[in-house]
Amino acid sequence: MSQPTSSIPRSDAPTPPSVHARALITWIAIFPLVTLGFFAIAPFAANWSPVLRALVLSVVIVPLAVYVVVPQLMRVYGKIRVARR
Repeated sequence: MSQPTSSIPRSDAPTPPSVHARALITWIAIFPLVTLGFFAIAPFAANWSPVLRALVLSVVIVPLAVYVVVPQLMRVYGKIRVARR
């Protein structure tokens, strides 16, 4: 006789973080990068328009956050979630 099967598939794959957790992780990545970026460009960008400063910062900070910092923070978050189970 075969065992009854459940209609709900079981998956051991980790569930993605909630939208709130992703928002917090993104903020934790962006805020320090923007703060450091302002200090880094301040000596030579004092006379620049705010729009140009924002453009330069976003060109550097967005890729850095998306490709480096946020993935690292997501890994750390995932390890914390697994450890708490």
